[in-house]
Amino acid sequence: MISTRVASIDILRAITMILMIFVNDLWSLTNIPQWLEHVERGEDGIGLADTIFPAFLFIVGLSIPFSIDSRQAKGDTNWQLIQHVLIRIVALLVMGVFFVNGEAINEIASGIPRLLYNTLCCISFILIWNVYPKTGNKNWILIGKGIGILILVALAFIYRGGESGSYFSPRWWGILGLIGWAYGASGLVTIFANKNLLAILSGWIFFSLLSIASHAGLVPHGGVFSFIPNPILSGTLVALTLGGVLTSFIFKYYLNRNEYKRLIVVFASISILLIGLSIVTRPYWGLSKLGATPAWLFLCSAFTILAFAIIYWITDVKGKANWFDAIKPAGTDTLLCYLIPYFSYALVSLSGIRWPEIMLTGPSGLIKSFLFALLCVWITGRLNKVGVKLKL
Repeated sequence: MISTRVASIDILRAITMILMIFVNDLWSLTNIPQWLEHVERGEDGIGLADTIFPAFLFIVGLSIPFSIDSRQAKGDTNWQLIQHVLIRIVALLVMGVFFVNGEAINEIASGIPRLLYNTLCCISFILIWNVYPKTGNKNWILIGKGIGILILVALAFIYRGGESGSYFSPRWWGILGLIGWAYGASGLVTIFANKNLLAILSGWIFFSLLSIASHAGLVPHGGVFSFIPNPILSGTLVALTLGGVLTSFIFKYYLNRNEYKRLIVVFASISILLIGLSIVTRPYWGLSKLGATPAWLFLCSAFTILAFAIIYWITDVKGKANWFDAIKPAGTDTLLCYLIPYFSYALVSLSGIRWPEIMLTGPSGLIKSFLFALLCVWITGRLNKVGVKLKL
């Protein structure tokens, strides 16, 4: 039986997180290659930035079966697994909605700068979801969590957004919220599938067809369907995550039989099939991240499977996992790593630092953004060593 922790998955997650921070920092640069950035809404095409979020969702799916195995090994029942999934959904939705409101905050009406609002949100998330030492004082831990909750309540209360000064509300779910819905639906499907590969495959086919049907205008969004969150009803994001779950089951099947070369062949074959599906569906609805089109779903799933196969071959088959030791914190504490840029941007702004123009343009600017991503990983590792580590 293989371990519930696979180095190649953590490393793939780490690389994806680094690329996410990198592409999220491209807004600060000028004169950079267009293929690095997001393709505009309504346009048919894909840039590097358009492949990162779906890769992350796919990796979330890759991790779900291993997470379930780990919790079952500790004695969790199906009901306890469901509770765990529901709690993680709520946590991700809360964080997503707070960040979304931060994007539209009216600083004057709210009485708080956006960067400070975001920083306080991040501090609250750390206080609430930090992995505190088991030997720590329980009263102090409860006080810390309580302070985090009170800060969020206060921020929601004083918040005013946009020119109209609208109140705090889920304007949309944000990146973390979208991950929450996709993870939740996929996690529940996986639990109820009870390790039945055919059931997982059926789930992936259902949500892939739902993605196609949604873009074909065949899925009603009113009436009883209005109670289903759009990230689930549209099908695409859940199909991405369930694709990861399905890949994980296939991965475990071949690893348990030590058939490494056959695994690589199977992954390559699946990727070719998915690329074919992307080519077939692209003429109908285009290739678009912002449109969450079926072609984008299939192509990005293929890209991620190929990346996973390559990293698995390097790390687990060839035994070179140590090549990636420096970036491991981004794979093992991804949420904390995701929060670090918010602190960094606030610190730079409040300190009045002004980067020289050469660091904000062209190749030198890209190097700056990539080094910034690596710095966020290093900070995450340092924080882990002093007891700051997030886990939902």
